Amino acid sequence: MARRFRGSETFKVDTKGRVSIPAAFRRVIEASDPDWVPGNRPNIVIVYGGDGQDWLEVYTMTAIDEIDQQIEDMQRGSPERLWLEELMHGQSLETQIDEDGRLVLPQRLREKIGLANEAFFISAGDYFKIWRPDTYQAKSGARTRKLTEQYPDDFDPRSLLPARSRG
Repeated sequence: MARRFRGSETFKVDTKGRVSIPAAFRRVIEASDPDWVPGNRPNIVIVYGGDGQDWLEVYTMTAIDEIDQQIEDMQRGSPERLWLEELMHGQSLETQIDEDGRLVLPQRLREKIGLANEAFFISAGDYFKIWRPDTYQAKSGARTRKLTEQYPDDFDPRSLLPARSRG
């Protein structure tokens, strides 16, 4: 199993669109790029999505390869496959982390999500998201409140995890 991203952090974005990637995230990116060796720049894929997506998703090469294989397993020409191909292939950008551990976000992507001086990074397992900090706070809070209203106050969300076989 590939390593997972963990945690969240806010970083400054400079006028050229460069933003440092959390060091722990860089280790996962490097470990999940089969072409990476020390001294090389690790590869990633940024999925920026359609008009309604106001965050960026950053995938490791291992994670994006798994998604590509899943798309290939879908019925060719089906509306669902066409939708996922457009999202994961057409609304994405393959890029690299620079030698200083920074990601250079093109201006069109910064404008798309309204990113100015700061970027909020949050883990999502085998990928992470980049948000404008105040947008994340507004949307995450509303989403969490809506979900938690379905359960009693003492509910443990880990109980939603499926049982695993031991053996």
